[in-house]
Amino acid sequence: MPPRSLARGAALNLAARLAAVALGLAILVTVARLGPAVQGAFALFVAIESALLTLFSGLGLLLARELSHREARPGPLLGALLLAALGLGVVAALVLLGASVWAEAEPYRHLWLLALAAPFLLLVPTASGLWLGQGRMGPLNAPQVAAPALVLGLLLVLTQGAAPAALAVLAAWVLGKALVGVCTGLAAWRDAGPAAPDAGPLRGQWRFVATIGATNVVSLLNYRATLFLLERHGGLAEAGVYSVAVQVAELLWLLSSAVTVSAYHRIGAPDAQQAARTTLRAVQVNLLATLAAAPLLYAGATLALPRVLGAAYAGALLPLGLLLPGIAGYAAASSLSAYYTNQRGRPQWSAAIAGLSLALTLAIAAWSIPRYGAAGAALATSLAYGLAIAVALALFLRDTRLPWTALFGGRHTRQSGLA
Repeated sequence: MPPRSLARGAALNLAARLAAVALGLAILVTVARLGPAVQGAFALFVAIESALLTLFSGLGLLLARELSHREARPGPLLGALLLAALGLGVVAALVLLGASVWAEAEPYRHLWLLALAAPFLLLVPTASGLWLGQGRMGPLNAPQVAAPALVLGLLLVLTQGAAPAALAVLAAWVLGKALVGVCTGLAAWRDAGPAAPDAGPLRGQWRFVATIGATNVVSLLNYRATLFLLERHGGLAEAGVYSVAVQVAELLWLLSSAVTVSAYHRIGAPDAQQAARTTLRAVQVNLLATLAAAPLLYAGATLALPRVLGAAYAGALLPLGLLLPGIAGYAAASSLSAYYTNQRGRPQWSAAIAGLSLALTLAIAAWSIPRYGAAGAALATSLAYGLAIAVALALFLRDTRLPWTALFGGRHTRQSGLA
């Protein structure tokens, strides 16, 4: 992809993500003002929903790879994958319903809400593979903006009633996400051209789908394990305060994800050298942007968090400061993961990096959380991210036979036309 095309795609993604983040922050403010315990329950519930989505995210990425790498016909393949998403959603719903009956504490006893919505939640990541593989940023980003907009509207209505605050918040979340899922699935099916589902191209691909799902679940645990550990150690309120620090810190990934998504279909191009050049360029942009934005984000959070959310959330500032270095460095992971998955067809490489980071996080957190609480959770996360991304970069450079100097725009980068 020429640098200007990458810049245009990234700008469109960034604009959509800015809108989604603005809506997400409005949701955060609305929920956090109901109290740290409600915020903690909401953060844990959303983490469980994210695990469901990431477990089956391989369906959409398979579709994207077939379209960008093999130029497959979209209609029949999309139909087969949407049916698979609905079926897997029903299976997940039964599991969630059983967990809800067994659990006693919040938010786990409310998982029946997630069970009702599960079949429809999987439609968005699956259908989005159509536009990701085609490099069409407009329809790809529409559900990412529509979902938080609808959730926010439902929150403002449902939290005014007599229902318990936590239950109202969780109901608004799943209802909004489910409605957007149905609309996205229908829009993709119509866009691809209605056709009889054909699962033929999927034969032999289920290992790819399962590997991506396992990889993404490991990655999610890497991002959220400390939240669950902290809740077990300090309770919902402390987890709620820490979750605010995590959400604010991860705003840095808004920049890196915009670049990676815009480059995704070109990273999967048959020309391996072109894919490596695009990946390298995306890594460089991601690291520069997030490292420059991190101190600005912390300064803004220092001024805003206690004033907007309340004095109870002043305790999020120290964990935030400890998280930002690791979050900024780990911004390169999204582009490297796209290279391993879409170009090399080896999502297990991403799984290995995420697994390494998770193992390091758990090992450090076992020592740091009992001693330092939320600050210990942040420290464990940041150190693990830094070590893991160094290994990921080394793996990428070895695979592409590039020297370390290529990361800094040296001779090899200029020769490839990336500078």
